[in-house]
Amino acid sequence: MSLLPELRYPTLAELVLSARALAAHRPGLCTLRQVGASRAGRPLHLLSIGHARRAVLVVAGAHSNEPTGGPTLLALAERVLRERELRADISWHFLLCADPDGASLHVTPAPRSLFDYHLGFFRPAAPEQPEWAPAALPPDRLPPETRVLTRVIDELRPYLQVTLHGTDLGGSWVQLTKDVPGLAEPFAKSAAELHIPVETGASDAAGWPAAGPGVHVMPAPGAGAAYPSMPDDARSSTWFHVHRYGGLTAVVEVPMWASDLVDDPAPHPDPARALRRLGARLLRDSLEVDRVLTEALPRLDGVDGPLLRAARWALELMPGLAADWTHTPPPGDTMAYVGSVDAFGRRLPLRAAAMLLRVLQETEDRGAPRLEHLVATWSDAFAERFRARWVPLEHQVEHQSRTVVAAALHARERAA
Repeated sequence: MSLLPELRYPTLAELVLSARALAAHRPGLCTLRQVGASRAGRPLHLLSIGHARRAVLVVAGAHSNEPTGGPTLLALAERVLRERELRADISWHFLLCADPDGASLHVTPAPRSLFDYHLGFFRPAAPEQPEWAPAALPPDRLPPETRVLTRVIDELRPYLQVTLHGTDLGGSWVQLTKDVPGLAEPFAKSAAELHIPVETGASDAAGWPAAGPGVHVMPAPGAGAAYPSMPDDARSSTWFHVHRYGGLTAVVEVPMWASDLVDDPAPHPDPARALRRLGARLLRDSLEVDRVLTEALPRLDGVDGPLLRAARWALELMPGLAADWTHTPPPGDTMAYVGSVDAFGRRLPLRAAAMLLRVLQETEDRGAPRLEHLVATWSDAFAERFRARWVPLEHQVEHQSRTVVAAALHARERAA
């Protein structure tokens, strides 16, 4: 019997219960142990299957607003137990949730629409994200979740780390810290079979080399950033920590809602002009949210917390990013790339507004209705512009699981 809850994303408590049941059912193969604790004292759990020296580490929950990784992790664990060949010379290790504090704050287990999803939205500021904190903080100030993750990597020395990510609306893509020859074909085949578009011009990977459609390889250290204003650099994240042991990281992204506007490889007729327009809209939308915050701040005296910090951090990013799009030559020139930037430019102010809305609702501030109108309007416009269609949860999980297994098998050949 599958351990996956139906029709909704499981809570962290449910993930732990399911992992505990697996470990109890197969005690000779499985162990579940606590490997550390969060800032708030919540435990971080590692489920391990098999005893081979060669290891794969799978990380879920690095971003609290990307819930597919949890059920994917359980599905992968079940598959590894069913298919003996997957554990013949590989041990599998699953970090159930890299950010349990963040998971407690993102509260949309069964979103019916983008608006519903954003009403419970939370994504911490970069310095509070386990994977991204090393790109924003000195080593002596790293959060305990980051130290747990790097300690697990140091212990396991995996030849492959896979971190399970997702997007609210768009397509699927993979980011690699080193190329994995052969991965692009099974990735594309899985996406096609499950009717999930491949995000061929993902703005997250702007200017990176492509090993195939939607499979992007991070540039070497020293390469220029596509968006100079962005403060974080993937090459400073925990994704590169495995390199000291000869390993690599694969970041597997899958959408909750799909859009066929992000996989069109045709040339855009005027990408520079399109990005200038998108930059202007991003600046306008960020200022609209910032005005609500500025007006409310005197009434929020003494109020602090991760929601408000994250909203303010996102607002601080947007003017610089808008300037990048306006004044920097576009690193991509396809319809897919412009579509991905369009989605990114809608996503950032919407997220800031959603998190600030939760703060104002909790304090019963009079600015909340205005923000709720913005969140509703922008969510509906986002979904309509991109003709959003829900990707069944079982398809999200199946595609992400297939991609992880393909990455593990092809990277094993690379490491041999």
